Amino acid sequence: MDPVVTHPEFRGGGVTLAADRWDPPMAAGGSGAGVKGVVLLLHGGGQTRHSWRNTGRSLAADGWSALALDARGHGQSQWAPDGDYGIDALVADVTATIGELGEKPVLVGASMGGMTSLIGQGENPELASGLVLVDIAPKVETGGTAEIMAFMRSGLDGFGSLDDAAAAIAAYTPNRVRTPSPQGLRKNLRLRDGRWYWHWDPAFLRHGDEPTRQADSIVRYERARAAAAAVNVPTLLVRGAQSNVVSEEGAKELLELIPTARLIDVAGAGHMVAGDDNDVFSGGLKGFLDDEVVASRH
Repeated sequence: MDPVVTHPEFRGGGVTLAADRWDPPMAAGGSGAGVKGVVLLLHGGGQTRHSWRNTGRSLAADGWSALALDARGHGQSQWAPDGDYGIDALVADVTATIGELGEKPVLVGASMGGMTSLIGQGENPELASGLVLVDIAPKVETGGTAEIMAFMRSGLDGFGSLDDAAAAIAAYTPNRVRTPSPQGLRKNLRLRDGRWYWHWDPAFLRHGDEPTRQADSIVRYERARAAAAAVNVPTLLVRGAQSNVVSEEGAKELLELIPTARLIDVAGAGHMVAGDDNDVFSGGLKGFLDDEVVASRH
């Protein structure tokens, strides 16, 4: 049977956030009977909730309710009126969303969403019941993050066609099989004045001058290390074996900070692990949820 799909909205930390939710068929009518729990899926910078579509359906088929959230300024969520896309604002959005849910979810965050989850959980141990970090750790490789920012900036002037946007993605993600039709990109792009623009607020890229960015990255690293050391829930790090953002050294450091954490290296995958090999990612995620998160309740 197909999952029950709804499209709720959440207030967040002062902005309205769009979401997709997949519930197991037995949860129809809101009974929640037989549901293992809620998994909150948080995408990376420049992405939208649609990147979790396959994962959400897979989790619902396995008995979980899955909720994918558009981060502020992304997808159909509200742009921040004050242009604040810092980590504190992102954590506030997730905290407020969980408050509306009324139960502790398992946080699954990729890249930006993973850093939000790590800091949110580490600084509020009662936030979630489990933590899954998708190719993110306190220590990130600056070369990899610079490539991400360069890719995002390259699309600020828009694209002449969906094919042009698809070609840009293919060049950025050579590990991924290119889909035959670019029509699926309509969910991530807006057509404006004859050009296609990414579905996120350009203010997201404003980080100040180079010295300021370097100082911010050092502060965030130390904050993320402290947060990781305070994590006390079942934790999984899913790393792309070819990632240019999380190195083997970065993964090792995280496991030292969270000694109970598990690591899955996805062969052939880069930073965009869930998209590069969705079957392996979803299988590893479901195994962790059943073996670690459900087991921790007893």
